Amino acid sequence: MIALEFFVVIAAILIGARLSGIGLGVMGGLGLAILVFIFGLQPTTAPIDVMLMIIAVITTAGCLQAAGGMDFLVRIAENLLRRDPKRITFYAPLVTYCFTLFAGTGHVAYAVLPVIAEVAHESGVRPERPLSIAVIASQAAITASPISAATVALLALLSPAGIHLGDILQVAIPATLLGTMAGAIAASRQGCELKLDPVYRGRLERGEIQSLKAEERQALPKEASRSVWLFLLAVVSVVMLGTFPSLRPEWLVDGKSVQLNMAQAIEIVMLSAAALILLFCKVKPDEVIKGSVFRAGSAAVIGIFGVAWMGDTFIQANMALFSGSVKDIVTAQPWLFSIALFGMSILLYSQAATIRALLPLGIALGIPAPALIAMFPSVNGYFFIPNYPTVIAAINFDRTGTTGIGKYLLNHSFMIPGLVCSVVSVGSGFALSHILL
Repeated sequence: MIALEFFVVIAAILIGARLSGIGLGVMGGLGLAILVFIFGLQPTTAPIDVMLMIIAVITTAGCLQAAGGMDFLVRIAENLLRRDPKRITFYAPLVTYCFTLFAGTGHVAYAVLPVIAEVAHESGVRPERPLSIAVIASQAAITASPISAATVALLALLSPAGIHLGDILQVAIPATLLGTMAGAIAASRQGCELKLDPVYRGRLERGEIQSLKAEERQALPKEASRSVWLFLLAVVSVVMLGTFPSLRPEWLVDGKSVQLNMAQAIEIVMLSAAALILLFCKVKPDEVIKGSVFRAGSAAVIGIFGVAWMGDTFIQANMALFSGSVKDIVTAQPWLFSIALFGMSILLYSQAATIRALLPLGIALGIPAPALIAMFPSVNGYFFIPNYPTVIAAINFDRTGTTGIGKYLLNHSFMIPGLVCSVVSVGSGFALSHILL
């Protein structure tokens, strides 16, 4: 029965991935219906907090985009990349990493991927190299961002063990940065030079690649930089509230002290920031929901709603079996749990959903909190199957044809940089957590 249930989960994910967009979420809902009504599994609670946090963050990021703040950041990034285009394979991932760290969602990378592809092509650098690691970096930074749903989910689960946001960030940020740079080194050695690539040469001969012409830039409104500062203020506020719990208000309820939790704090702060951007940056609400960041984030929320709920239901229904099967192994070698996290993230397409679904098992197995923090970057595994939106976007933005999916599906441009980044991030995480925690 468990094998059949697992087959339903995998089938729903694979079919949903083919449908793309909201298809993943609604297929997760269908898979959940089969698990509940046919196999009789009791559904878990839907990941409401995760979805609400993402909605709050993407609403604020959408306001930032509508105010011109995203274009403001992209122009800063473009100026940085054009200063030394030959080193774009190392600069590009730092740019997308900072974008995600700042915004809490990897979807903001869409804005800078075309710039990376263009600058690489102009400078004669194989675009596959910076594009592949830039996409990986945009996801790695989710496990270092103080406002990402994944970080908040981890914090919520580890808070009873006395873990604060600062404990997570002091390990996750340097670990993922080291992993990103290691991935960049691996990416810089991928493929032949651009001028020797047969696909690129063929497209040139057929006239499919036109010379790039610089487009005249329109002046950004003065509100653009203002929106960036408001967004930055929100991010700093979240970091402060998470690092110093005493800043969060408390109430006396039925004789017990109840403190504002971080999920609620993030939702309140980010919605407030969105309101301030609307009020002080002359943003029309209709423009927010039309933006690419809001649309992509909304699709992600639907995906988490269906797929994470289905996966969580399957895991919790069979928790006894999973716990009994792996407890001895994981107790002896805690790092092996990172492989389970990596594999689950491939299936769930969400770092937050992976943490929420599988980390309770790690806690139940007695894995120490510092080790779980060290393994946090291993939930960045959904580059493994090349159908995630940022992966597809990077492939489409590369007009030279060097970035792509191989004949055997898994031999794609993002595999080696992604694996190197994940392994180095987790290894660095263990070293840092041993020293700092």
